[in-house]
Amino acid sequence: MPPLRQIRAQYDARTIVVYQAYSPAVAVPALRADRFVAPFSFNRMTWIKPSFLWLMHRSNWAQKPGQECVLAVRITREGWEEALSQAVLTTSDPAHVARAAVHVQWDPERSLRGAALNHYSIQVGVGRGLIRTFVDDWIVDLTDVTAQARRIAGLVQSGHASKARRLLPPERVCPAPAATAERLRIDG
Repeated sequence: MPPLRQIRAQYDARTIVVYQAYSPAVAVPALRADRFVAPFSFNRMTWIKPSFLWLMHRSNWAQKPGQECVLAVRITREGWEEALSQAVLTTSDPAHVARAAVHVQWDPERSLRGAALNHYSIQVGVGRGLIRTFVDDWIVDLTDVTAQARRIAGLVQSGHASKARRLLPPERVCPAPAATAERLRIDG
């Protein structure tokens, strides 16, 4: 059994992939510009999730209204680590959470079929004060992975889970600096 809380993601030495789901009204202009543009909201927290399967659960495999487009958002590792360095757990003192630039919560990781697993996946809420930095400095590129998500869902629904599993993004444990890991309760 994996440790309770780890960051599992697709990453390399300089970038990490996080996922977000949007309506076509937000996703299509963002994909054209290769960055978030209006009507993306720069005035509210945006949540980024490195777990593909967790986002599939959240967006119902790109079927949930307002979440029909799944984007793989490749950001710099430097930006990711900057976000985590400013993060507080949403279970912290409410006054502390209200002042935090970044929020972190741990939610049950999901299986290919959407069942809650016995370990957790990190969700990172980038606050209004950092959204411009996220968009302008951290994002390396945006990729539409909606078709891939729907193909995987179709394979699972038709009883071909092993074929579906082969199409999942390759996620592995992504390390965090020791002080950040301790503060955010990230397990080894």
